[in-house]
Amino acid sequence: MERILVIGGARALGAAVARRAVSDGYEVVVGARDLAAADALASETGATAVRVDLQDESTLAAAAERLEEGVDHIVTTGAAPHDVRATELDRDLLLAAFTAKVVGPMLVAKHFAPVLRPTGSMVMFSGVVGWRPRPGSLVKGVTNGAVEYAARHLAADLAPIRVNAVSPGVVDSGAWDRLGDKKTALLRKSAAGTLAGRHGETDDVVDAVMWLLRAGFVSGETIHVEGGARHTSA
Repeated sequence: MERILVIGGARALGAAVARRAVSDGYEVVVGARDLAAADALASETGATAVRVDLQDESTLAAAAERLEEGVDHIVTTGAAPHDVRATELDRDLLLAAFTAKVVGPMLVAKHFAPVLRPTGSMVMFSGVVGWRPRPGSLVKGVTNGAVEYAARHLAADLAPIRVNAVSPGVVDSGAWDRLGDKKTALLRKSAAGTLAGRHGETDDVVDAVMWLLRAGFVSGETIHVEGGARHTSA
């Protein structure tokens, strides 16, 4: 049975990936900063849990030591949004955003490369905003764009271990529920800005992740799961 570590796997898209991986027959390890949340999901699904905080390298080293018998795949979904204009940037929050998306996954590679099996892979998470600049999305855009290059260069550095990225568009994953009544308008606007004519669903993204785990001849690529939003002017 192949083992997969899902970092950020206690909530939202990470939890959806963890649940699907369990149902697909993987041995799943849920990695999260909030160990109680990871334990809860693990107990519900039959997975196991480990504390992983992309902002704290010592937790990465400890997790790799705990899983030293081997890991086949790692999916890292961490994010630390800092959605402000350039004149409002906070240095610490800026660094946290880059750590969650780019630096953290690179340090995951550092500590897990010795235990990742040669036929295995890493999947990183980017996002459509990296290709659609907007005022106020500076940090999110640059960090998401940087994920594409990180995946490409990690793929060369870790070969034959494969490294790829998934770049979702606006997805109804539960992350927008906090908007209340405004959520419907956001999803409607997002759908209008795609070629597919709809907003994304959680399964759209999870399907792409699971395909990449099995796509043994794909490495260094970013898979865009956003209905063609990059190719519209909306």
